[in-house]
Amino acid sequence: MTRPIQARIHMDALAHNYSVAKQLAPRSQALAVIKADGYGHGYARVVRALPHADGFAMLNLENAIALRESGEIRPLMMLEGFFDREELLACAEHDIWTSVHSEHQLALLESTPLPRPLSVWLKLNTGMNRLGFRPEAALAMAQRLRALPQVRLSALMTHFATADDERGIAGQMARFQPVAAELGLPVSVANSAAILRHDSARAEFIRPGIMLYGCSPFAGETGEQLGLRPTMTLEADIIGVQTLQAGDEVGYGARFTAPGPMRIGVVACGYADGYPRIVPSGTPVRVDGQASGTVGRVSMDMLAVDLTHLPAAGIGSKVVLWGEGVAIETVADAAGTIGYELMCAVAPRVPLVEVGI
Repeated sequence: MTRPIQARIHMDALAHNYSVAKQLAPRSQALAVIKADGYGHGYARVVRALPHADGFAMLNLENAIALRESGEIRPLMMLEGFFDREELLACAEHDIWTSVHSEHQLALLESTPLPRPLSVWLKLNTGMNRLGFRPEAALAMAQRLRALPQVRLSALMTHFATADDERGIAGQMARFQPVAAELGLPVSVANSAAILRHDSARAEFIRPGIMLYGCSPFAGETGEQLGLRPTMTLEADIIGVQTLQAGDEVGYGARFTAPGPMRIGVVACGYADGYPRIVPSGTPVRVDGQASGTVGRVSMDMLAVDLTHLPAAGIGSKVVLWGEGVAIETVADAAGTIGYELMCAVAPRVPLVEVGI
């Protein structure tokens, strides 16, 4: 028997959010970021929802090859590049763009005959200190890439560490721009936060990620406030009801004590489904479209919600845990995390159902 839980994927919302990015940067090519299996939505599903996207940025080469073999002809960009010679050859064979961010990758390019020309983006480390060459090494790296007849050096990229807060992008752009001016390459620097807040970052290529999925990259602000629509609604049914008296306790650890008579509903969703165990009582939910909150500690397969003010609610009532009517940012904040993590952590046992096609 199938548990009454699902994550509804709103295909029309994906398309809407992509259009927001394009409206903000109309002269840019927008590569929709579909890493982490489309932020938990299913990368192939996101591609289907975006028939007018300029291209896609991703991490798993197997997924990129699968898209090519399914007939996808738009640009596919590997954000972390290739990890070994076999992957390098596959990128060339399937016309998959790749970043180059390390001496290891550059040496493989120099020592590997390729079956077809390969489009390469040179990645700079301008302050994130994660991947990329330091700006002072960029010209030498570009010269080596340009010396390879099978390589097309197509763009220059970097990634911002603080585009989503008050520090902004000025420091990193000051390191990046002189190199970009000297190399004269198309530029890709803008993640979601930079697309939304920093005009100067909307260059030849933008990379909308979290905004594509209707979630805000900014603390204290929801996607809805930015004109975005939620793309994932996690929803489960109430499968049991308990009537409590004052002093009754709820859940593991008896973390909640009823202050008076209460009705609670037991919902078929828990931390094994991806709902965060750490949220406190009162974390918002909607029961049959009405506002309510969680009660007690989240279990592996169940959680409880307050039905005291909802006399018509009971077994079979629909509970939205996040998505339509419950901002994922609010749930994430209650759990001390970010919406990205909640989306990516939905368990494989939760069915994904496409709606709004």
